[in-house]
Amino acid sequence: MTAAIARWTIDDYHRMLDAGILDQRRVELLKGVVIEMSPEGTPHSYFSDLFANQLRTALAGRAQIREAKPITLPNDSEPEPDIAVVQPLDEVYLEHHPYPENIFLLVEYSDSSLTKDLETKSKVYAEVEISEYWVVNLRDRCLVVFRKPQDGEYRSQQTLVTGDVTPLAFQDLTIAVARLMNK
Repeated sequence: MTAAIARWTIDDYHRMLDAGILDQRRVELLKGVVIEMSPEGTPHSYFSDLFANQLRTALAGRAQIREAKPITLPNDSEPEPDIAVVQPLDEVYLEHHPYPENIFLLVEYSDSSLTKDLETKSKVYAEVEISEYWVVNLRDRCLVVFRKPQDGEYRSQQTLVTGDVTPLAFQDLTIAVARLMNK
């Protein structure tokens, strides 16, 4: 006997949320599958908050910084990245979460969810052509930068331990890799 996974659309997922079926659970939708999210450890919470605040200051008026809020993707995914740097569309986000065309950069702080963030989420984001995705690997104290989405994969993946990184959408912004993890 072969088991089949029931896949959900974004509309199905929203109906489950509205009905309260998923209350008391931290979940996200990835490619039609409802996935339980790992609890955030103290370093994860601390460093992601610190970096989000730094981005708010550096990108004031040019981008909106959303922390652990959904983004809606056309591949039946509604993940909640730790940090989403998006177009500052204000009230538009009352009507819908950011779509791929609204997203400049996604950042995940990762420890227990490292495999999911590096493998599954990178493919989900590349498939919808999110131009840049960063994974701050808290285990190994490094930054993995994904760029150049093509055919459902990122063609560029760079691991940085030191030095600086510049987001593609904000070439005037230089970020010390060490500051992402407070080295």
